Amino acid sequence: MTTKMLSLYSTTMTEKMPYLSTINPHFSIISLKKKSFPVTGSRNLFTTTAHASRFEVDHQISRSQGHEEESLLLMRSVLGSMERVYLKRNPTAKAILDLVKSVDDADHICYDHLAFRTFGVKGHGIESMASFFLDYGYKQQEELKFPAKKLKALWFSPPSGLPHEDAATGSGVNGPLPRIFISELLVDQLSPQAQEIIEKYIETSGSGYKHATLASALGSLTWKKPFFSDFQQLAKESEYAAWTLVNGYALNHVTISTHRLKTHLTNIRALNQFLQENGFNLNSEGGVLKVSPDGLLLQSSTVADSIPFKFSDGFTESVPCSYIEFAERLVLPQYKNLLKEEVKEFHRRDGFEVGNADKIFESTSKEQLTRRTG
Repeated sequence: MTTKMLSLYSTTMTEKMPYLSTINPHFSIISLKKKSFPVTGSRNLFTTTAHASRFEVDHQISRSQGHEEESLLLMRSVLGSMERVYLKRNPTAKAILDLVKSVDDADHICYDHLAFRTFGVKGHGIESMASFFLDYGYKQQEELKFPAKKLKALWFSPPSGLPHEDAATGSGVNGPLPRIFISELLVDQLSPQAQEIIEKYIETSGSGYKHATLASALGSLTWKKPFFSDFQQLAKESEYAAWTLVNGYALNHVTISTHRLKTHLTNIRALNQFLQENGFNLNSEGGVLKVSPDGLLLQSSTVADSIPFKFSDGFTESVPCSYIEFAERLVLPQYKNLLKEEVKEFHRRDGFEVGNADKIFESTSKEQLTRRTG
């Protein structure tokens, strides 16, 4: 666990994220670099929505002018900003990526999917994050329901006609475009007290949901920094709610596509063993390896990192952050006779599985975090 306080609320965005200055200046996200945000103690996106307009305008112009190549670069830059925030806050994810790169092909580690969490109330749910990806050609796919957790989720497939599968040779967000998995807490199914807490903070967000992607890219909340007492109360009823309250639209996890690795680690069982031998704790809920009923989707994940968080009532407490997942998609039965070099991503099992995802959600649970530190 990192011991350095990671707070984005007491200084300017660009001071905390100097990497923004390296992004192509034609991309609107860099326009924020030219603004100097005052130090006001609590720095959240809801106080900077005026500056977000440039991001939104450039985003619309890029699409309306039909500049597909530039649009793709812009989208990758935004994803890259999200990824950098994620890696800065989650040392376990960075350490694992570095370790895998050291024994595999460092230039071609692909992401299977990126995942986000949201509050399903007043426009702050799935649609708040999905709109950005839909604008860039992503397609909505199946809905998944998790009644016990009071959650639902949608996943989105990468745009067609772009190098999102085997043509892209980069790594991470610069490789094949990942699937997007966005979940939503069904707030109206919570207790009146929990609903009141969540809606109190959503009110301070205002129209912040319109800038969910920007918030994720900057590592900022769109609502007021919460009280520790509210975090504790939500955690008693929904650990998902408590996580979202302090992490907002931040990347919940990235997922390494193991079948696209080059060494023996392409087998997820071998990768799990390799990681455990190197001292990494994996989510044990339902067993380390989560397998879909058809046996074609295999998943595992680490236990989330924790970071110190300074709440608005003065308490500094450790809260769960994010984790890294691994997925192996096996070849569909109708393509089993293809030679290995002939197999493409569309020949493999697609989509997600409720049973697997339900257990992966537990990567940020108190039970798993306690096991990690126990």
